[in-house]
Amino acid sequence: MAGIPQVSLSSCEKPMPVIGMGTSSYPPADLETAKTAILEAIKSGYRHFDTAFAYGSEKPLGEAIAEALRLGLIKSRDELFITTKLWCSFAQRDQIVPSCKMSLENLKLDYVDLYLIHWPVRLSEMIQKTPVVKEIIHPLDVKGVWEGMEECKNLGLTKAIGVSNFSCKKLEEVLSVAKIPPAINQVEMNPVWQQKQLREFCKTKGIHITAYSPLGANNTKWGDNRIIESEVLADIAKAREKTTAQVALRWAYEQGVSLVTKSYNKERMKENLQIFDWSLTGEELDKIAKLPQRKGVTLASILGPHDLVLQLDAET
Repeated sequence: MAGIPQVSLSSCEKPMPVIGMGTSSYPPADLETAKTAILEAIKSGYRHFDTAFAYGSEKPLGEAIAEALRLGLIKSRDELFITTKLWCSFAQRDQIVPSCKMSLENLKLDYVDLYLIHWPVRLSEMIQKTPVVKEIIHPLDVKGVWEGMEECKNLGLTKAIGVSNFSCKKLEEVLSVAKIPPAINQVEMNPVWQQKQLREFCKTKGIHITAYSPLGANNTKWGDNRIIESEVLADIAKAREKTTAQVALRWAYEQGVSLVTKSYNKERMKENLQIFDWSLTGEELDKIAKLPQRKGVTLASILGPHDLVLQLDAET
């Protein structure tokens, strides 16, 4: 089995596999289903796993890692690249190290490879469901929160730190106070939301982009079928004897980003890795570049259309 290419990150000695398996599912999968799927992914060759406190998948991922070690599927935890995320309810200076430690406890790990701020907003309460009332939504104290993230790295709880769903404006705020700049910005990116401006900005600042929802998050409450049912992508796939998903994933890879893709289906898991031994033609890339663009994931669709939320969604 051909290895998955890796990418080097700033302020991180360990390279990251360019394809990771996402573990966010809607509705959330039960522990055994998630654990079985993750073990299957390790057997298929995945070595990068993306989780978050908010997904409820840290515990099954931790159990799957322990099981993979027991079964000899991997020799050491160091073979894996594990990303998790700080949830908005803990986005305060004094809660960040304890929150990272809580995630490590869930994962049964001594460290994660990457710790991200999940969204650029703070919630003053724990939430069980969304949308939420506007009284609990607050601006992020960027300076204080980033200091907490840097402390997690300095304590060895994480190898690298970064952000998720941050605009150019929010990244500027982080960079203006950071002693350690963010290694990654994980954002929605796919052929129908190509993020050209953000990609250019991140490139100039040495921040790597990881694309989530590279296939449009079909069958979730925030995603849709615009990619899977795109005629342009389907025509390219047919001509190349690939799946539409493989074309969309290859497109993202050719833009120089890494990607997190989620499937608990054994065959699709394998298909999603088969994008490295072929490339798109200039003509095919031109067709994809002309696809109509629309953001799929908004903070308003999760928390509700409150003023601060809409302001964050409108930022570029």
